[in-house]
Amino acid sequence: QVQLVESGGGMVQAGASLRLSCAASGLTFTFRYYTMGWFRQAPGKEREFVAAIRWQGDTTTYADAVKGRFTISRDNAKNTMSLQMNSLKAEDTAVYYCAAQMYGIADTYGYRYWGQGTQVTVSS
Repeated sequence: QVQLVESGGGMVQAGASLRLSCAASGLTFTFRYYTMGWFRQAPGKEREFVAAIRWQGDTTTYADAVKGRFTISRDNAKNTMSLQMNSLKAEDTAVYYCAAQMYGIADTYGYRYWGQGTQVTVSS
């Protein structure tokens, strides 16, 4: 059974940094064959794409709202993915979810596996 577990959320002030992690277990195939993504959902809003890192070549993609501030990375040896979030803004407040799709070719949709989410709250 595939499990994705996020950690690292919290409450910070605007301008601060946080690092989110996602640990994967129970995957059918080796972690490196999964495209991994981060999404977020703010209260009263739809879930939106944040960042993704492809299984092939580790190509990264970011939403315009976080480009230049957030960095996604992965450690295939540890089956983990991270999201370094710098210069946080109040509008980054949301529940952040990690997602996985084997051989995923799309960054913003098509993920089969999802974590339970971790809350990030940024006060202005």
